[in-house]
Amino acid sequence: MSEQVYENGLICMREAAAEAARIARGVPSDAPLGAPTPCADWDLRALLQHWVLYTAHGLERRARREPLPEGLSARDFPAEPGWAADYATQLERAVAAWAAPEPWEGEIDLGGGMVMPAAEIAGMVIKEMAVHGWDVARATGQEVRVSPALGAFVLGVVEQHAEIYRQYDGFAEARPVPAGASDFERALALSGRGLG
Repeated sequence: MSEQVYENGLICMREAAAEAARIARGVPSDAPLGAPTPCADWDLRALLQHWVLYTAHGLERRARREPLPEGLSARDFPAEPGWAADYATQLERAVAAWAAPEPWEGEIDLGGGMVMPAAEIAGMVIKEMAVHGWDVARATGQEVRVSPALGAFVLGVVEQHAEIYRQYDGFAEARPVPAGASDFERALALSGRGLG
């Protein structure tokens, strides 16, 4: 892994985490958790549950090469008082766990015989922060702020892994890309999200 991969990845991770935390804090306390989201199979509760579990708790454990603690996936994060503040705090811990070059090196065992380069796993979770952040924002009437650098990073991840995500029903079929779309908007469309 090159120093540039680590440095660019960490910059994008920090930005994506900060934006995810901001969006989480913007979810109204009375938001109906059964409300629909751009993820067709997930209501707001399921989307928030996935987002919190994998982009914060899961990200930290990946850096440390540890499994998720027993019972963590059974917690109902969106129903917990102060969940957004707790998510922001956990995101800070997760990013701190990736702050040195070492976690980006080597491979991560995902279980079931699947092993991937650590830098690719980090990139996929950054993509999850940003794209699901857009999903949450869209479902709760918020705007998303993504820099051109983060948009280009997310697009690269989506282009590399789109077909794998589609095989596991993680992405819908690609949608049309509007003229003049940013890299982030292109990534959203390629991941099956309509921008209209």
